[in-house]
Amino acid sequence: MSEKHSSPAFRSFLDRLPLIAILRGVTPDEVVPIGRALSGAGFAIIEVPLNSPQPLESIRRLAAALTPDHLIGAGTVTDPGIVPAIVAAGGRLIVMPHSDAAVIRAAKGAGMFCAPGVATPTEGFAALANGADALKLFPAELLGPAVLKAWRSVFPSATVFLPVGGITPETMGPFLSVGASGFGLGSALYKPGSTLTEVAANARNFRDAWRKMRP
Repeated sequence: MSEKHSSPAFRSFLDRLPLIAILRGVTPDEVVPIGRALSGAGFAIIEVPLNSPQPLESIRRLAAALTPDHLIGAGTVTDPGIVPAIVAAGGRLIVMPHSDAAVIRAAKGAGMFCAPGVATPTEGFAALANGADALKLFPAELLGPAVLKAWRSVFPSATVFLPVGGITPETMGPFLSVGASGFGLGSALYKPGSTLTEVAANARNFRDAWRKMRP
């Protein structure tokens, strides 16, 4: 894999625990306690989707409350014009549901990490050509491990693949067996209305499942 496509700094976060917490629907008032609970369970990467209430304020509060060895970012980013505001809030990661070259280039131009969503090899190779640090296999529950296995045979070996969508502690294994680098975790980790106790327990369950599969 060329240097253009490598992401050693991004990998340093994944090396700690390659599970991305997706806090869709989180509010600014609850985000810091949840972020601290996730950190306590070993999570290093937290994403606040932009279709959450006041997402930039949640990102700002997380970035201020957690140490710099946590990677805080925005998800469901579809407009390159919002990237400067995410940077100003302290975000360092852009996650997308799609593979829009304009958003990827805006993120990389701002010095951020970027993980676009891809569902075909064409989208994946284009995303890498535009500087993506990782490829979000989305929606993972529809694409399935067989797709990732096929992609692994043609993509550069160092490509970071992160299945997202319908991931639970029980469904990680089949993806790991065919080359997943980590996962994005949504409603099985956090959903609106979840208590802090529930989120902390879910985080530990995911962490423990990962460690059993990849000690």
